[in-house]
Amino acid sequence: MKAAILQDGKISVGDLPDPTPGPGQVLVRTRRCGLCASDAHFLCSGHSVVEKSREFGMPYGSVDMTKPIVMGHEFVAEIVEYGPATQRLIKPGRRVTASPIGLMGPDKSQVAIVGYQNEFPGGFGELMVLEEPFLLEVPDDINDEVAAIIEALAVGVEHAHVGNPQPGDVPLVVGCGAIGLAVIASLKLRGIAPIVATDFDPGRRALALKLGADAVFDPRELSSFGPMSDIGGRTPNLIYECVGKQGIMNDIVTKAADGATIVIGGFCLDPEQIYVPVAQMKALTMKFARGDGPEEMKIALDAIAEGKVDMQPLLGETIGLGEVEKSLLAMSDPSTPVRVVVDPSRM
Repeated sequence: MKAAILQDGKISVGDLPDPTPGPGQVLVRTRRCGLCASDAHFLCSGHSVVEKSREFGMPYGSVDMTKPIVMGHEFVAEIVEYGPATQRLIKPGRRVTASPIGLMGPDKSQVAIVGYQNEFPGGFGELMVLEEPFLLEVPDDINDEVAAIIEALAVGVEHAHVGNPQPGDVPLVVGCGAIGLAVIASLKLRGIAPIVATDFDPGRRALALKLGADAVFDPRELSSFGPMSDIGGRTPNLIYECVGKQGIMNDIVTKAADGATIVIGGFCLDPEQIYVPVAQMKALTMKFARGDGPEEMKIALDAIAEGKVDMQPLLGETIGLGEVEKSLLAMSDPSTPVRVVVDPSRM
């Protein structure tokens, strides 16, 4: 199969052997795959991620960066064939998406992440092997590009859930990239209002309003997270950090109101510090969000299928495999689309 292959810190287009589905697995042909900031982090800092994973026992620890890796964990694909010991509930040729979870080991007790494991190539290649229990059939009226970023919305569903928002809460979403926007959409799904969002980029703030935010701010003009006139003088008490850059966590701690809950969803690869006495005196609660599972994927798929969330505004162009590295390196520029999608059948 053709794939955009990450090896030794560079991505190139090449050929790899077609993967073979084992027991409980399904061979699928990728139709589209979204480019995620996590992929950009792994391209630039994969060796560090793997090293820390080995130190702390995280899923990336068994990755060999000197061998081919095919990234891509936001995907829509069509079923090609089933492996042994499968139920075959979805017909071959039908489109599916899935939580990007792979199971390894003789008893399938080891969890891998599709696209971040040598043995589980992701959606930047023509073919993938997925676990049958995690498959979700995609309705015909969802186009490939939107279907490819269902997983991005599912992450927002999980992050929103971690905060346990209740009627009367006032959430503030810090950072309006893909995950921040997905958190906004997920909070809106839960009927929480008003939702406040902050981002440096005016285009991202405009998208936040489209996804369900009630008020948006430029953080350079917001010195604290106290009473806000745009929402009737109310004060945010549930803050979602969706930036993932060093220093953001402590900045939120210093600005948050007394008794606030802070949900950390940004994936910061650098050590982070907070001034603990401030957090203590304010009696802050801090929670850490992780990522989606099958339940969140189903919620996200249903929300899109039922027209409750429109992910189309997040999408930019559809590219071929040869443009993957360039597009990933450009993701840090907020003027770029929130999501670029790759079609692995195109070079």
